[in-house]
Amino acid sequence: MLICKMSLMYSLTCPTIFPAKRTLSNSFISFFHRNTPAVTPLHQKVSFTSCSGASDLDDESQLEEESFSGRRQITNYTGVRLEESVEEVGKTRLDTWISTRINGISRARVQSSIRSGLVSVNHRVIVKTSHMIRHGDKVECTISELQPLKAESEDIPLDIVYEDEHVLVVNKPAHMVVHPAPGNTTGTLVNGILHHCSLPTPSFHDQELVSDSDELSDIELDESSLNHTFGTNETSVRPGIVHRLDKGTSGLLVVAKDEHSHAHLSQQFKEHTIQRIYISLTCGIPFPPSGRVDIPIGRDLTNRIRMTADTGPTKCGKSRYAASRYKVVEILAGGGSALVEWRLETGRTHQIRAHAKYLGIPLMGDEVYGGTKNMAISRLHLKNSSKLHGQLSELVAKVNRPCLHALTLGFTHPCTGEKMQFSCLPPIDFAEVLTGLRNISTHKMKGS
Repeated sequence: MLICKMSLMYSLTCPTIFPAKRTLSNSFISFFHRNTPAVTPLHQKVSFTSCSGASDLDDESQLEEESFSGRRQITNYTGVRLEESVEEVGKTRLDTWISTRINGISRARVQSSIRSGLVSVNHRVIVKTSHMIRHGDKVECTISELQPLKAESEDIPLDIVYEDEHVLVVNKPAHMVVHPAPGNTTGTLVNGILHHCSLPTPSFHDQELVSDSDELSDIELDESSLNHTFGTNETSVRPGIVHRLDKGTSGLLVVAKDEHSHAHLSQQFKEHTIQRIYISLTCGIPFPPSGRVDIPIGRDLTNRIRMTADTGPTKCGKSRYAASRYKVVEILAGGGSALVEWRLETGRTHQIRAHAKYLGIPLMGDEVYGGTKNMAISRLHLKNSSKLHGQLSELVAKVNRPCLHALTLGFTHPCTGEKMQFSCLPPIDFAEVLTGLRNISTHKMKGS
């Protein structure tokens, strides 16, 4: 499939298409967020004093024991206490250090607790999240209650590829977050959809949302984590955005407009019958040029905003099965880069980005997973004449996000049963870099 020849494809023998429909037939709101991770804190360092759901336990020690043993999932960090002395040598940020001591908690949640005056260092209350701590400092922390987070309707231009009474297909631009999170409550796709569909302002209660500063608010969610209930000031609702794209990823996203459609689409994701094709620009070319990556993915224990391929018992936290198929479409700039097509069999957090790093070809522009400007320039310079180095460096300087685009999305319509498929060319920033690399040299792979 050559990207330069691709055009929008609509397989629409199904329902009537409505132009920019702004009303819904029921009260269901189309969005929701990531699963709250389980807490498995280090024993003797963390206690739980007022977590929700504790009433079914005999006493606090039993709650601690079950939490440490992993037999009970903690879905609300409210009241979690940390009392510990800093063992690390050198200086480190207070918020960063606490977030590494309570497994699964977001740094945004820790920052909120610090600002609320619930953290002390050497018995002195600290309200500055960037406060530097040192070896031997005694830190005491109580995690604060979550404040309800409201998603306000905003008149944001949306690139709607298709819409009917039941579903909405949107071409998400790069740099747009899918739904609100602490520290990132406006300008999201959800804010725009609320306005487009004239929906009431919803509130998120007692849920763990990760701030944009932690980057995991931008993730494409595991499909199994998309079944949560949200409250509005009128009713409890649930349907919506059945999958997400990273903040830096552009491309196609399907939104359910009623509960039946949400349930049906969610089941398709669960059964891996949704067709999803992505394209990326990589640092270097993979070997072999096509294949299947079948490597579990888990949280990187050294950097909680990053996922990693699970290749050993000490490299990451609890991992989940993940499989991706890839093939090189074009070899670019003498082999310093490649246009790679990805087809997902599962939908794990940062799956393509983590698998690309595992293959040794991080996505160009992906600072979190090793695709830095220096990495891209190094590989491009290695494969090309020094006369081209200046031109290549200028080209890479234009990259300001991971070069990943959700090109094709196919699903069965939840109400008519018709097969639907949509494709959307990458945006201008991606296309300009691709064209620049092609101008250096290009070799199209057979069968692409």
